Amino acid sequence: MVRYRKNRRSVFIIAEAGVNHNGSLEMAAVELIKAAQSAGADAVKFQTFKAEKVISHTAPKADYQKAATDALESQLEMVRRLELDRAAHETLLGCCRDRNLEFLSTPFDNESVDLLAELGVARLKIPSGEITNAPLLLKMALTGLPLIMSTGMASLGEVETALGVLAFGYMNYPERPSAAGFERAGREGQGILKDKVTLLHCTSEYPASFEEVNLRALETLATAFGLPVGYSDHTPGVAIPIAAAALGAAVIEKHFTLDKNLPGPDHRASLEPAELTAMVRAIREVEAALGSPRKLPVPSELKNRDIARRSLVAARSIRKGERFSEENLTSKRPGNGISPLYYWDWLGRLADKDYQPDEIIR
Repeated sequence: MVRYRKNRRSVFIIAEAGVNHNGSLEMAAVELIKAAQSAGADAVKFQTFKAEKVISHTAPKADYQKAATDALESQLEMVRRLELDRAAHETLLGCCRDRNLEFLSTPFDNESVDLLAELGVARLKIPSGEITNAPLLLKMALTGLPLIMSTGMASLGEVETALGVLAFGYMNYPERPSAAGFERAGREGQGILKDKVTLLHCTSEYPASFEEVNLRALETLATAFGLPVGYSDHTPGVAIPIAAAALGAAVIEKHFTLDKNLPGPDHRASLEPAELTAMVRAIREVEAALGSPRKLPVPSELKNRDIARRSLVAARSIRKGERFSEENLTSKRPGNGISPLYYWDWLGRLADKDYQPDEIIR
């Protein structure tokens, strides 16, 4: 399995800055990274791309992008302003290291994959939109780096196919890439995928409605592929990522911004710093509460057991030699005597001493 924290039970929380820096290195390197550290996240994720290599001049904007930006501006024009060059990446990487955060990014083209690998990142992130982009998937796998792959908009079959491409690359499969080769590699490469790949369930809408989240798909992904599974969230608020953590997500990814009212495509569907902090705190509380699957009294309960439970006591005065009956035997707190579980066993027995009302039967 991909290792994220020293304590594997801990959820790896990715604060998704994405392009919410609006092209400003100062905002990205100082303010967003500082906010992620203050919130308690484990990693800050950005996006690495050359706009011209990813988006055609005719590509339309998504509806949520039109609502948040100039509707007459093309997607290419919008995204071009959000590029970060190599020097910016080096600055971001250094800022993350200084704050004990992992720098993580999503590469959208081959040149960007090479850049991130050269910078020595710990892993790469595959976005939902690239899950069918076999050449890019293969390029990422050939780096040998661990991968986190979002699965928004994908069927289970498409996830399986993408995993075959990744296995093909990780194994340096000895044949020309092909659909048939990816399928064979997927069957043969289960072991290496378990060591390298984490799947994130995701609903690729901004914001995503609660009714379309389908968190139970986390279990489906885990069962189908036997890989670590997490969740990339686009819903409003923090309730759903917290629920995903309770369901066992190994990774939680959530967009954040300094201000939801800033211009740009993703700010409105992002958390502000105080909300990110609240989400991280709640996830840590949830993972602590999950604890052990064993059903046993925990140490803090033991001191309360006698106080909360009952013992058999005399319901009224009982003389030595008198038989215990439903009229003279009952149960009351504290619970440091005979358990009421044995109430019926004591009915009909002879009292071996005198008992006062409420006196514990010995």
